[in-house]
Amino acid sequence: MRRVTPTVLLAPLLTALLAAVTLSGAGCASAGIAIREGFGIAKREQLVDRVEDARDSQEAAKEQFNSALDEFMSVTNQAGKAGELEARYKKLNAAYDKSVSKAETVRTRIASVETVGGKLFDEWQAELNEYTDERLRTQSEQQLNDSRARYAQLVTVMKAAEGKMTPVLDALRNQVLFLKHNLNAQAIAGLQGTALEIQNDLSELIREMETSIAEANRFIDEMTPPS
Repeated sequence: MRRVTPTVLLAPLLTALLAAVTLSGAGCASAGIAIREGFGIAKREQLVDRVEDARDSQEAAKEQFNSALDEFMSVTNQAGKAGELEARYKKLNAAYDKSVSKAETVRTRIASVETVGGKLFDEWQAELNEYTDERLRTQSEQQLNDSRARYAQLVTVMKAAEGKMTPVLDALRNQVLFLKHNLNAQAIAGLQGTALEIQNDLSELIREMETSIAEANRFIDEMTPPS
């Protein structure tokens, strides 16, 4: 008879508890962190996990923004019949909607990184007072300051990339609406005037995202102890 380990038994319970916390809203983020700690997942591990999630969401958003740009450029390079333009519009609108969704995931996951990071460093700071060995306390405080500085750098870079998503989405949305209301060759000619500007803005956003992704990878490497 196969032996069932405690981890196997507890995994469904942990999943259910975390799902309940997630559904109850952002106000229960602290409860979610505490639940994970109760199952042996330290705040440092949780922070690394959240950074990985944020990095992955930025990778996905980067690919989706590239896809939306391709759809937009294909529309501006086409001067077909109304039916063909409508089909192109629907593809562009779908690509835009997916971009909005990916951007929202990025924002949510960056906020999650900030929540766990704040809890980790507050706890670390408070626990410095528990040392009775001043030498060890000083070393721990220096590690805290170094880690906090690296974390602050990561968040700054992530939020810089996040901040560039909204203006790009707004510009793209304006073009999608214009095309929706004017499915004709004249409208396409009007779009061509702003195509290069949107392309440049989106290319800059992609560069910001790649910088943020690279920063996240460095942070993960530094916060993950060697195996």
